[in-house]
Amino acid sequence: MEKRFLTPAETIGAIIANGRRVLAQSLGRTFVLSLLAGFYISFGAELATVVTSDAAAHLGSGVARLLGGSVFSIGLMLVVICGSELFTGNSLLASSVLDGEISVGKMLENWGLVIVGNLLGAIFFAWMMAESRLWENGNVGAHAVNIATAKCNLPFEVAFLRGVLCNWLVCLAVFMATAARDIPGKILACYVPIMTFVASGFEHSVANMYFIPSGLLIKEAFPAIDPSLTWANFLVANLIPVTLGNIVGGVLFVALAYWYVHSGGKKSEV
Repeated sequence: MEKRFLTPAETIGAIIANGRRVLAQSLGRTFVLSLLAGFYISFGAELATVVTSDAAAHLGSGVARLLGGSVFSIGLMLVVICGSELFTGNSLLASSVLDGEISVGKMLENWGLVIVGNLLGAIFFAWMMAESRLWENGNVGAHAVNIATAKCNLPFEVAFLRGVLCNWLVCLAVFMATAARDIPGKILACYVPIMTFVASGFEHSVANMYFIPSGLLIKEAFPAIDPSLTWANFLVANLIPVTLGNIVGGVLFVALAYWYVHSGGKKSEV
């Protein structure tokens, strides 16, 4: 009978081996795949915005968060199953560096290109949603602006720590999806951790590349907008600390931890 899943040791081995793709994959291919990931995460983010726009008033804030996280998880499902390059998940490339499969330079090259691709994809998607004028339906537009404003008002250390917690879960989702050998298993692996981080209120850099620009692009339609909702605050007050936190969460608590337990620790004992 075919094995339905990989053990943790086999999973980190597969992740390390998969990291070697950056040695052969062209920059053009990487860029296109990163654009796709920006689109895919944005699909989940815009759906979460729609679903949570009035859910709290009818079901309570906790259930609204649960619903928002549930639908947001479609983004990582698309990334994992359809294939694309997502910056937060690519924190796991650190395990390939630690194992000597790729260089630090190759990892940083990938991260830089993927961040740019994810950002451009998410902003383009936000522009399409703004131009579609679907945000005019009900409370969706006001909710989108409120989400963006709240994210631009987070203190640096708060945004950083929420970023750490977020990508800890995102990389665990990728870890479990790698372990799963069939589509239903990969879907479930993506769903539970992603639902958890969204419902908890953690911060995901690529999701925020959609959430905040979407609010910025439509804010003029709403009176008395908080002046803190600016492109500068998007970058300085949110994207930078959240990205740094995402790196720490993914690299330290998943890539390094599992590499040490299943690969590095064994090498050090020889």
